[in-house]
Amino acid sequence: MLSLIVLCAGQMMIVIDQNIVNVALPTVQKSLGFSPENLVWVVNAYVIPFGGLLMLAGRLGDLISRKSVFITGITLFSAASLLCGFAGNEFTLIAFRFVQGVGGAIASACILGMVATTFTERRKQAQAIAAYSFASAGGGAIGPLLGGVLTDLVSWNWIFFINAPIGAVVVLVASRVVPKDRGLGLGKGADFLGALLVTAGLMLFVFTIVNAEQAGWGSTQTLVMGPVAILLLVGFVVREATAAQPLLPLKIFRSRPLTAANIVQFLMIAGMFGLLYFGTLYVQRVLGYPSLQAGLGFVPIAVVIAAISLGLSTRLIMKFGRRSMLCTGLVLIIVAFVLLTFARAKVSYVVDFLPATLVMGIGFGLAAPAMMGLGMSAVPANEPGVASGLFNTTQQIGGAIGLTVLSAFVSARTSGLTDSGASETDSLLGGYHIAFLIAAGFVFVGLVCAAVMLRTGAAGQAEAEKDAIAQTRGTVKLSIPGNADESFEQPRPDGRWSIECRNAL
Repeated sequence: MLSLIVLCAGQMMIVIDQNIVNVALPTVQKSLGFSPENLVWVVNAYVIPFGGLLMLAGRLGDLISRKSVFITGITLFSAASLLCGFAGNEFTLIAFRFVQGVGGAIASACILGMVATTFTERRKQAQAIAAYSFASAGGGAIGPLLGGVLTDLVSWNWIFFINAPIGAVVVLVASRVVPKDRGLGLGKGADFLGALLVTAGLMLFVFTIVNAEQAGWGSTQTLVMGPVAILLLVGFVVREATAAQPLLPLKIFRSRPLTAANIVQFLMIAGMFGLLYFGTLYVQRVLGYPSLQAGLGFVPIAVVIAAISLGLSTRLIMKFGRRSMLCTGLVLIIVAFVLLTFARAKVSYVVDFLPATLVMGIGFGLAAPAMMGLGMSAVPANEPGVASGLFNTTQQIGGAIGLTVLSAFVSARTSGLTDSGASETDSLLGGYHIAFLIAAGFVFVGLVCAAVMLRTGAAGQAEAEKDAIAQTRGTVKLSIPGNADESFEQPRPDGRWSIECRNAL
């Protein structure tokens, strides 16, 4: 249990850091003299390496050791955080944020895989994945609150300083309590060309997406870098299809649950970023709440996610199945976004925002553990790191694309209302309504994918087990003195081997 706590603490620290900075940006700009065009790079310098290195880091965990890669990542992340807090100008803060993103990717890529392999019994694994889901979702909701508290009561530097002592404790405890694991060896998947293609492609793709709004979708930069990034990623797929020891074995996508779970996560996170980003803007710019109160406004969703993920989700999943809970959760998330499209300007947080966030919390608390459990349950025992990295990559890409698309629609709608003579508040509100409606559309598509791709009943379970067996089947040869050599296959659906002794002495 202590190993699960320390892994979830590491995940929550990394997720919080992705959101804690947003609230402090105005103060950072004033303190360090950031120009408006460079301020966005306090966020982007972290996001780009984080999104680009997850796949590679996850595979390195499988090849070297997931525990060693995790501890290395947390150490680098914590050290870079400390340096960010001491940054005295634009260049140093952006540079250290880049290093922080590298460390975050290295650590985060292995955590889900470690959770899935440490807890193999179905109920315990469901409970562990539920705790991981809370760490991920709860960290996203707690980030704005912690950022507001530290910025208002201490200084912006402490949004970075706070990671150093937490990271030190995580490293110390993890080195003692997280079970040791032995990697496959670099010779089993050290595809350096594939690593170069996927890292360059993902980093360039994330850079193009997050910078598209500032540079313009029709700018030369976007029109050139976007296709180049896609070509690099296509080259990576071609490479993995032909490499003797691929970085990302494409056979992993034969698993329908894993593929469906990643598609659903991509769409769900694309929508959820709408709540975290535009919900914060709604509370601040429309309802007029200061940063601290705006952060407090997201506490209820974190509490609800914790209550559902850590309390009810495991029992409901064991009783009704992962697919049912995933679809139920997605429906509730859609309902929450639809409720937000009716939010008004001259009412209170309790009336217009709180009910939707509570429904959102219930939905996410049900959907996220079921989704991750579905995906990881079909992963071969020797590839949880790359599957974990894949999950984190789809999450980051989904968030980047979702936020960029929503921002484009919000800007267009807000400008249109302003040009037609609407007040600033009404124009902003109209833009946020569009964001919430499109976010609901993202999640609805995810719901359709889940319903179509994931089969119900025994047939679906049999297919998931068949996929897992197909990817782990092999032959074990035992030589027993005084007996004939015995060769037989006995894989279990969870990717582990059940050894059967025959003709024993």
